[in-house]
Amino acid sequence: MSGCRTLSALEHTPPPGEPRFFPQGLLWALAIVTAWVVSLLMLLVLPLQGPGLPPLAWLPLILIRTFLQTGLFIVGHDAMHGSLLPASTRWNERIGRLVLALYAGLPWEPSCRKHHNHHQAPGSLLDPDHQGARPGGPVRWYGRFMASYLSVNQLAGLIGAWLVALLLLRPLTPHPLAGLLLVWILPLVLSSLQLFVVGTYLPHRQGEGRSVDRHRAASLPWPETLSLLACYHFGYHWEHHRHPQLPWYSLPAARRLMTVPGGGPSPLAPLVSRR
Repeated sequence: MSGCRTLSALEHTPPPGEPRFFPQGLLWALAIVTAWVVSLLMLLVLPLQGPGLPPLAWLPLILIRTFLQTGLFIVGHDAMHGSLLPASTRWNERIGRLVLALYAGLPWEPSCRKHHNHHQAPGSLLDPDHQGARPGGPVRWYGRFMASYLSVNQLAGLIGAWLVALLLLRPLTPHPLAGLLLVWILPLVLSSLQLFVVGTYLPHRQGEGRSVDRHRAASLPWPETLSLLACYHFGYHWEHHRHPQLPWYSLPAARRLMTVPGGGPSPLAPLVSRR
């Protein structure tokens, strides 16, 4: 059993009576992966269909592709915590491996280990998502964040996949490189910024009025619709650190049920039992 599986299993310790199979998470994963694949294939060959789209029409499509790209990581993130498919550790890991590979060629074990290190020591020098011993603002923090997760081998794999896609697209569209940049590469870059800003920088930056409990995380006071569109409720970050076994779609309900930090126990039993 890998260290990642062990940590996930320990993290998800259901109370008596909690169901062990949550089809909702599996259905969301299937919907996100399917939408990502279908939209990628359709948009890559879109110039074949008549004159194509006007330039302004590409903006919402790029944003949709970015949202779906981020969704791949969110599904993988739930798998890291064992909440995607708790009934089957094997399939939970298999799906996690798949979506992380689709997202950016992320390797399962190192990503899992780093993320659990983040939860065990948030905001410290042991935290791989931390800005480091010499803070230098959000740009430098983003650079360190990317360097922590993007290895040379991984970057080479991404470039290789894009080159293969480029060769396959050449007979199908007059502008294969432009399509690849707009539909695949740019959404990945924007997604990394989305995850960093909403899931790391805003919740974990230090300052007056920030959380001082062991989670060192703050939640963003956004309406639930905006929270969903911003990053699949990743902005409800204190709730996630407090109860990492909850999947992303349960975080709004957790936020409604839970008290503020230090305010006493949270009545999460009804939420957990309904997953």
